Amino acid sequence: MLSPHEFATLMLVKETPDRDDLNPADLDALLEYRLVAFEKPTSGCRCLNLTDQGNFFLRAATGQN
Repeated sequence: MLSPHEFATLMLVKETPDRDDLNPADLDALLEYRLVAFEKPTSGCRCLNLTDQGNFFLRAATGQN
């Protein structure tokens, strides 16, 4: 089960994956649960993206199909 802070962080990653002000502890938990992952695009910057599991979790939690 995610904490409210972790859930909020997951929503922030979905909306703006290039944020740099995320709480490291919340981010570590999401990485451990494999709800987010770092991706290295061709531009060289590291961006966070939701994994398939992260997208599924958000859809289920918000009642969206």
